[in-house]
Amino acid sequence: MHLGTIVVNGNPTAVVRLEDGSVLDIAAAAANVAGEAGDALRSNSLHSIVACGQTAVEAVQALIENANSGTDTPGSARHSLANATFLAPLPNPNKNVFCVGRNYAEHIAEGDRAQKQKVGVTEYPVYFTKPPTAVIGHGADIPLFPEVSESIDYEVELTVVIGKAGRNIAKSEAMNHVFGYTIINDVTARDIQRRHGGQYFKGKSLDGSCPTGPWLVTADAIPDPHELSIRLSVNGEWRQDGNTNAMIFDIPTLIASLSEGLTLEAGDMIATGTPSGVGYAMDPPRFLADGDRVVCEVQNIGSLENTVRRAVGAS
Repeated sequence: MHLGTIVVNGNPTAVVRLEDGSVLDIAAAAANVAGEAGDALRSNSLHSIVACGQTAVEAVQALIENANSGTDTPGSARHSLANATFLAPLPNPNKNVFCVGRNYAEHIAEGDRAQKQKVGVTEYPVYFTKPPTAVIGHGADIPLFPEVSESIDYEVELTVVIGKAGRNIAKSEAMNHVFGYTIINDVTARDIQRRHGGQYFKGKSLDGSCPTGPWLVTADAIPDPHELSIRLSVNGEWRQDGNTNAMIFDIPTLIASLSEGLTLEAGDMIATGTPSGVGYAMDPPRFLADGDRVVCEVQNIGSLENTVRRAVGAS
């Protein structure tokens, strides 16, 4: 199922997509759902649904079946997406978003060429984070801060959403901790990234630099996350075009490695790296500019679309 968060009457509202393309307000449709699952559904928060796990998923599935059949669903619980304002599916992460660098061989190669150095494939995954203030939704503007950076770049990434908390998770158990998947555009200020000793955090953490969504797709809807097309366009020109089967470190490896001595919690997100085609590696480099339309697509999840805009108050 495709879960999302949109604005209804000025409030963030957890919804699920129906077969006719409309969405169902989960809390409004869940008045008669009992127990822990009912509490999670009526919380109006996808975070609570993720934390509740499979019981909540099954309850939402029942709501979908009722709505599709026209049974026991208030008409006011249905909403059109025609003019909907999306937020990130999990608009207020409890902590920083985990991200993986250098996880596609061709992207590593293009980066090494652009920087005229040979780093190659690392023995262990490279991790960094993006703060909650970077998270924005589908349709929101990616802010440009020209007084801060002149080298804003894009990176489309399949993103894992953790459902079951754990620490020191074994690779053999890792996929049991996955609730589902979404899309992240790992927007990066390349000049800032290089300025701070090559570490990633500052250059990848500007406000609005983590477009996310539009959907959080449950794991049962994506049987093999390692066989998905993944691509990105700027103003209709496809820049990145790859497949998740090219990841160097697969999802179980990433979860097992990241969770060593570190508790992963329900709602945590792990962006799994980007394929080749980023702007800074082009000759000459092609960075994002005011008015650019960026579209990220991952098979079976959807399209994450954002426009780049000079930030209000920027000089």
